[in-house]
Amino acid sequence: MGEARVRLRRRDLERRGWLRGAPPPGWVRVLPAVLLAGVCTAAVISPDPLDIGFVLGAIPPLAVLSYGPLATALLGGLVVVVLVTPAFRLDDPGNTDLLTVLFVALLSVVLSFVRSRRDAQLVTERAVAEAAQRAVVPPLPPRVGPVGCTGLYRAAQRGTLVGGDFFDVRRSARGVRAVMGDVQGHGLSAVSTVASLLGAFREAVLDEPDPESVAARLDRRLVVDSADVAHAELFATAVLLDFAPDARSVRIVVCGCPAPLLLRDGTAVELEVDAGVPLGLGLAGTGRPTGVTVPLRAGDRLFLASDGVSEARDTAGVFYPLADRLAAFTGDAPDVLVRRVWREVRAHCGTVQDDVTMLVLSPG
Repeated sequence: MGEARVRLRRRDLERRGWLRGAPPPGWVRVLPAVLLAGVCTAAVISPDPLDIGFVLGAIPPLAVLSYGPLATALLGGLVVVVLVTPAFRLDDPGNTDLLTVLFVALLSVVLSFVRSRRDAQLVTERAVAEAAQRAVVPPLPPRVGPVGCTGLYRAAQRGTLVGGDFFDVRRSARGVRAVMGDVQGHGLSAVSTVASLLGAFREAVLDEPDPESVAARLDRRLVVDSADVAHAELFATAVLLDFAPDARSVRIVVCGCPAPLLLRDGTAVELEVDAGVPLGLGLAGTGRPTGVTVPLRAGDRLFLASDGVSEARDTAGVFYPLADRLAAFTGDAPDVLVRRVWREVRAHCGTVQDDVTMLVLSPG
């Protein structure tokens, strides 16, 4: 689990990029030293004095990007030493040039101090935010009982780990139960609704006899949450799965979203399940959703995806052909499969505007 968290952290940093808070790449860190060494070398080997002292003035500001105040001060001091050392013959800089470089170096030290304090505060705040978001949607275990689990989650809002999509897989006395859904909206505004639904699901799987009853509990949770909020209109689409204890069959309930796709013998087929109505619209008044029990064979896999995948469009408005592409990937391992679909979705629509969630469940 510790290694998994490290991989998640590294992947998140890679997604953010160094201009959005991740540590700078190596070339940025070595650039000040390379410039200083390059100017010194050129000045020493040149037979004539060189008017390149102005390059040294860029070194302290560049150091601010990577180093703390002490290292920035050291580089700034080396710049001044090189400028005033006769052996380098940097065209005899005048007092004005030296004072300018010295002022830039001192200012860079101050900026480095401010940046270091700010970065430390951001790291603390982000660690707290990540812990809170991981508590809402914890990392998916590789296996729950007899069911293998592989998931991929990409929130649409930059800098967040949780958006409007959610999934969870839990063990109960009646077998393994799973849910995947999409609440109204996305980004941080939907996180509270996600947390409420997941809390209701984790309680319901312990008490309710079937996925239809679990769906009713989630629906009631949303109805209660929106009762005292004017024009709240909280709703969510979801699919719930209830695996038999031996994982040889699964009962599926769909509430307003596409049914799972069954990957079997090189094909990807959407299961025929009554779509039902979304959660939060009052299932008690419209009738409980009707589930379907599907027998499973050895090697079968169930693929679930949010509308960020199934409704991804290119610039011409053409939907990503999920079922067709999955048929070509059925031989891939689950983790490889979800990454390939994610890459293709990004290539298909360019900029992904919605939360993207995929879940592959492998019984047996």
